[in-house]
Amino acid sequence: MGLEAGPDGSLGYRTTQVRGLQEGSGVRALRRAVKNKDRFLQAGGLTVQNDNAKPGHYSVLIVGFGPSGAVAAGLLGKKGHRTLVIDRLTDIYDKPRAIAVDHEILRHLDNMGIAGEVLRYTAPFTASEHFGAQGQLIRRIDMVPEPYPLGYTPSMVFTQPPVEAVMREHAASFDCVEISLGTELIGLSQTDAIVSADIREADGTVRKVTADYVIGCDGASSTVRQTAGIRLEDLIFDEPWLVIDVQANESGLAKLPKASAQFCSPSRPASYIIGPKNHRRWEIMLLPGENPHDMEKPENVWKLLSRWITPEDGSLWRAAAYRFHALVADRWRERRILIAGDAAHQQPPFIGQGMCQGLRDVTNLVWKLDRVLKKQSPDSLLNTYGVERKRHVRELTGKIKAIGEVICIRDPEAAAARDEQLLAEGNGVPRTITRQEIVPPLQEGLLTAGASDARGTLFPQPAILKDGGSVLLDHLTGAGWRLVIDGRSSVKASSFADTAKEIGLSVAAIVPAGEAETGTDMLVEEDSVMSGWFDRYGAAAALVRPDHYVFGAARDASELATQLGELKSCLG
Repeated sequence: MGLEAGPDGSLGYRTTQVRGLQEGSGVRALRRAVKNKDRFLQAGGLTVQNDNAKPGHYSVLIVGFGPSGAVAAGLLGKKGHRTLVIDRLTDIYDKPRAIAVDHEILRHLDNMGIAGEVLRYTAPFTASEHFGAQGQLIRRIDMVPEPYPLGYTPSMVFTQPPVEAVMREHAASFDCVEISLGTELIGLSQTDAIVSADIREADGTVRKVTADYVIGCDGASSTVRQTAGIRLEDLIFDEPWLVIDVQANESGLAKLPKASAQFCSPSRPASYIIGPKNHRRWEIMLLPGENPHDMEKPENVWKLLSRWITPEDGSLWRAAAYRFHALVADRWRERRILIAGDAAHQQPPFIGQGMCQGLRDVTNLVWKLDRVLKKQSPDSLLNTYGVERKRHVRELTGKIKAIGEVICIRDPEAAAARDEQLLAEGNGVPRTITRQEIVPPLQEGLLTAGASDARGTLFPQPAILKDGGSVLLDHLTGAGWRLVIDGRSSVKASSFADTAKEIGLSVAAIVPAGEAETGTDMLVEEDSVMSGWFDRYGAAAALVRPDHYVFGAARDASELATQLGELKSCLG
């Protein structure tokens, strides 16, 4: 099916408050978000009134307005929760940092109504070819083929500054979301009932606010994490690398590889990534004795790039030295304080999952927080957030770390043995693995006790035939709790309608094209993605969470009734 833009990305702007802004790309995006007839500008900065707000107290305080914080704010805004977002910076960082996004995240952005805008700044992620010590191809990492299981190209590259602006603009469109930039968290305390925060605004004013919950999305050196006394566990990976972004011109593009690559040379390992349009990225290992600051200087950067291009072939966009770490928080919640994104974990970038991990955090957390704030579920539901995300992050980071360790071998004999082993795994032919098989399912948390292999996996999103065309499943069922039934099975939706309504589930039965009976209200899928999923797992029905993970998959009506009972109990 290829790319599906979903909704057109148009935003319904409402009143909000935006403080402490200075002109720049991110500010211009927020100005667009509040440019309407009932807005007004006050001297000394942009302040848009929200007459419905009660000053001083919020349902949620979000510290950090990067991608994770912006998406969390947008999700909470859509649910109607009064939210304050603060960030010590006054604008979006204008250089690229994250570069990869996957179909799970695009599905969430579609649910938010911004996928159409985001897709303007994306391109499919080319296969990554791994070359050994002698320059020979030893492995490929690609993406799963069509028909794409979640409705989007499974692996994509993107340009962060404009994508981040779209996320911020969406958050700013809700009247219940207040944004305060140039604002720093300077104190945080909590009781069993409330969190109090001291914040210093752009003009130096210090004010105290309170919130029911705080989400720390404030990066690797997170003040929220440190204040809450949460430690980072070291998963033992620490390598110095230089990340280089270039905007290549025509001569440069003609010289460069046409696929992304990992150059696993023991003399100096390096990665090459094809970004959108003319954006090209290199990640190059720094060697012992090389000063990271010195290696960032343009003359040294171009020396490192000389095997590929020269200064005449493009312009240097960014060069930044990093230490690639593998870290995960020992816990993700301290009573009413929660952490997400880089505040909770850091991993090497070898399959481009850094930002995806942070957005998985907030899409896992916010629907649970929504239920707790609305008193639909007990506060203990939030405990499943850390349980689920910590294990998932540890497992995925372990796999990324293993890939990194293979790439980073410096000993020539060990590198030769690695090359021989990888080729042997494909019987002498370079083997292809997919990025999607590297990302694990959920293993524990808010899941059925049943033993189905589908439990904890991402639920597919087929294209559904409608009005002479097709539409993605979530556009018809919504993205809340769902009961999805294999229309070919003996399980009948009508038998579970009352229970589904009581729990708050939407219900849909799906059949492949050509198998729908006339007069039924079953949904008909275009490419047998859904029927193939049911066949693979031997399931007749699935209970799907708002973050698209499978709570449970049932083989028959009896098993489904048991799982519905479990779900009702879990949600409280």
